[in-house]
Amino acid sequence: MIANPLPVRPANFSRRIDAAETSAVREILKVTEKPEIISFAGGLPAPEFFPKAEMAEAFSRAILEDGEKALQYSTTEGYAPLRNWIATRMQAKGMRAEADNILITSGSQQGLDLLAKVLVNTGDKILVERPTYLAALQTFSLFEANFITVASDDEGMDVDDAARQLRQNPDIKLIYLVANFQNPSGTTLSLERRQRLMALASQYGVRILEDDPYGELRYRGETIAPIKSLDEEGLVVYISTFSKTITPGLRVAWLVAEPTIYTKLSIAKQATDLHTNTVSQFAVHRYLTEHDADAHITKLCGVYGERCRVMLEALEAHFPAGVRWTKPEGGMFLWVELPAHLNTTKMLPDAINAKVAFVPGAPFFAPSLASVRPQNFMRLNFSNQTPERIALGIQKLAEVIAKNEQQ
Repeated sequence: MIANPLPVRPANFSRRIDAAETSAVREILKVTEKPEIISFAGGLPAPEFFPKAEMAEAFSRAILEDGEKALQYSTTEGYAPLRNWIATRMQAKGMRAEADNILITSGSQQGLDLLAKVLVNTGDKILVERPTYLAALQTFSLFEANFITVASDDEGMDVDDAARQLRQNPDIKLIYLVANFQNPSGTTLSLERRQRLMALASQYGVRILEDDPYGELRYRGETIAPIKSLDEEGLVVYISTFSKTITPGLRVAWLVAEPTIYTKLSIAKQATDLHTNTVSQFAVHRYLTEHDADAHITKLCGVYGERCRVMLEALEAHFPAGVRWTKPEGGMFLWVELPAHLNTTKMLPDAINAKVAFVPGAPFFAPSLASVRPQNFMRLNFSNQTPERIALGIQKLAEVIAKNEQQ
């Protein structure tokens, strides 16, 4: 026992971190790790479909055959053969992208952080959807941005509302959105809206950050060209990742940017982590070039598409009248709107007691002086549970909703 403990001194944390909110998803996942809980909370790929044998071979060969380079420090921009592979992939999507436009990042979350470091000053305005990706809000908040929010519907961002906000706030610095199978809503921005949004960005000289982690995971409907493919002026920074198509533990992702901002992003990355994990880059490149990655994605789309269908059918069968949900064509999530008087944050403990979990919707709404975060939404993930557990979990969740309706 310490006889004379040291006095507690003020922490003197930065204003940024004192104002930051913890991730609601990360906190909920701590509670839902128990196997008996059917969790629709995390944005987790199905681990039973990770290409374990293929990645084991890729890592083994990367180390045994290329170990002198794969285990060494590397360039900030990333492993050149991997950047070339990605550039070819991006060109197939209609983008003007060469290897020199590709920056390998430590997960796509780092791409958000780097862009915020490069572009956002205290008080700068960022236009986002209502709702939008929680971790993007967390990132931009750390740089003390102000959020301008616009409505969204089943076709994604309301571009008419975006145009109105740009007229009223011509100093908006950045437009952020997930155009394909949005997190949390699962909606997809239509081609017509993508074209109009690109025209607005050109008119106002504002950059777009197109976050596309789910674009390869389409289960039905027609593929829509990325906003970046419509970009004639270098206004769009495009971010994507191997986390959803190979495995998230690799933390290998990339961004595509025009030369001026690319240089600044590279400098910011140098100051952050020097470079992304070298051996993971070598292994990912071996996997992509020596195995049939597209066949693996096709398999995932079949599995996730079936799980999405089962969840939608279970919602239709069990959820009470007055509840509305989105019907995604891909991705990992759908978005549920309950009657306005219900509060999903207060409902969550009842759900955990019933051995089912979800993410309350409120944290996906940007903090704003103009509006209060709505409390009657929830995000459901369908990729990380079997069809049988999805059907059972939705039935349990319906019972929890009914119980709260009666209170």
